[in-house]
Amino acid sequence: MRVLGIDPGTGILGFGVVEVDAKRHMRMVTAGVITTPPHTSLEVRLADIFDGLTEIITETRPQQVAIEKLFFAQNITTAISVSHARGVAMLAAQKQLLPIFEYTPLQIKQSLTGYGRAEKKQVQELVRVQLHLAKPPRPDDAADALAAAITHILMHKAAPAAA
Repeated sequence: MRVLGIDPGTGILGFGVVEVDAKRHMRMVTAGVITTPPHTSLEVRLADIFDGLTEIITETRPQQVAIEKLFFAQNITTAISVSHARGVAMLAAQKQLLPIFEYTPLQIKQSLTGYGRAEKKQVQELVRVQLHLAKPPRPDDAADALAAAITHILMHKAAPAAA
């Protein structure tokens, strides 16, 4: 089973694809970010995000999508911007008929570390350990997207690929 994790953002959107095998071993297929230029209109940025995610979905062929849910934002402008990016990411997945699962940052931290208020570095280290990587994935947005994918696998016991 392949799961596409998404950490939404308008300027930087993190993505990570994780595969789980029949023995429940996870491995990273790919991870990275989609960036949009600052001072570009919102509609152009959202189109770039949609096109980028559509390409990633086509290339990696995930069966499910795990996206970070907007849980709390101190800046309402940032919250609205992230909400736009989440909507476009969900649309890209839906257009490919992929099931979408949403997780709050608290749920992601809890599933990976056992503590819902864990520090970012702790989450990144456990992403590294779960995926058997030499060092934590960079940038942070990609690591957060991988954490969302891992959370989905751990919480829903996503069906493994045939061995």
